[in-house]
Amino acid sequence: MSGIPAYAMGGLCLAGGVTGFVRTRSVPSLVAGVGVGLLYLWSAEAIKKGHPNGVEGALGASALLLLSSLPRVAKGPVPAILAATSTAAGLYYGKTLYQLRNHEF
Repeated sequence: MSGIPAYAMGGLCLAGGVTGFVRTRSVPSLVAGVGVGLLYLWSAEAIKKGHPNGVEGALGASALLLLSSLPRVAKGPVPAILAATSTAAGLYYGKTLYQLRNHEF
């Protein structure tokens, strides 16, 4: 199990939220990007340190990001990329959680 996807997603979300704010002065972009990014980074650290709930946090962040980006997919490439990357991270952490809960490795 690796925290690398969560670190990558956290960085992308933080950068995206700040970029969205700088370009359009969108406070919701800033709040959402920073919030989801910090959740991913917290999850990555928890996974790295072997603390409980890191995988669940990353899976939750992926679900939040996917659900918030899906309605906007047709508006351009950024929401589509967010939907695709959050789906990939969600599948990875969903599979990891399933394996952990069922002792499959």
